[in-house]
Amino acid sequence: MTLKKATTHTGPRKKNPHSTSRTAASFSKETLRQKGARAKQIDKRLAAAYPDARCTLNFKNPLELLVATILAAQCTDERVNRLTRKLFRKYRSAKAYAQAEADIFEKDITSAGFFRNKTKSILACGRVLLERYSGKVPKTMEELLSLPGVGRKTANVILGNAFGIPGIVVDTHLGRLSRRLGLSNQRDPDKVEQDLMPLIPQNRWTIFSHLLVFHGRRICLARKPDCPNCLLNDLCPSAFGV
Repeated sequence: MTLKKATTHTGPRKKNPHSTSRTAASFSKETLRQKGARAKQIDKRLAAAYPDARCTLNFKNPLELLVATILAAQCTDERVNRLTRKLFRKYRSAKAYAQAEADIFEKDITSAGFFRNKTKSILACGRVLLERYSGKVPKTMEELLSLPGVGRKTANVILGNAFGIPGIVVDTHLGRLSRRLGLSNQRDPDKVEQDLMPLIPQNRWTIFSHLLVFHGRRICLARKPDCPNCLLNDLCPSAFGV
């Protein structure tokens, strides 16, 4: 999932009142328990800063979220939401996707990019849902991973946002912030997920994912993070060094 452009700030920004002179080297000596305590502080501050953090894909049921998440690969959520307004009126069930003609469906989703591969995945998902799950989206990780085009990231999006089952969604934004914050040094999304799981209470996994993504959009940008105005700069070993 590629997310929307960062919001432009129009008013004066507030400096981080917690800012300290802690050195990056001190973070490397943390125990797992100390890192977990720091992760909880990160979660607490971000929750206060972004009370509106949520999944930004529009959906009304698990099937719509499944389709939207597949479409969102290498595409902004904003563009996907524009596309699915019409798409979800045309295709309302797993059977509708299973019976769709590929060439027509490709035209329906062209604006999402990579439309041929996405068409294959979505139509194949429809068929598997019909054949194995009575047309319903399953609600376990193992079953979701059996669907074409579904990896752990997509499965966690669905589990956390459609079924309320906690999961850490590791996209490029969450991966970047996890490394900058010193919560993981991994680049493989599955390994990042495994690093974060013991640091964050399970009931916070889904919302913590949204909070990091929201912060990544607004402050901790990929090319030029706004460290002076970051509320986490005293908790971040990368602050002022990116």
